[in-house]
Amino acid sequence: MRVMLRAQLDTEKSSEALHKGRLPKIMMELMDQLHPEAAYFGPSNGKRSCTFVFDMEDSWRLPGIAEPLFTELGATIEVQPVMNTEDMQKGLAAVQH
Repeated sequence: MRVMLRAQLDTEKSSEALHKGRLPKIMMELMDQLHPEAAYFGPSNGKRSCTFVFDMEDSWRLPGIAEPLFTELGATIEVQPVMNTEDMQKGLAAVQH
């Protein structure tokens, strides 16, 4: 299932990770794990943030994805199912019948 993960990083913890050289490594490890179709980084609500869109094959993967964000970066996360245009068209076509 295609999902979108949004994470807002705690400023103090993410600054500490940045100064120790961990922040880029954490992000690259996450990218390697997720193989996202899209990844965005930037400020949101005054905090460092990242957004990934990826295929989460099984829900049991979520703790392994979220824990580094929680423990190392003090992040708050949101995960929600999303569709691309093709998915939406298929879904709407199925409803119309």
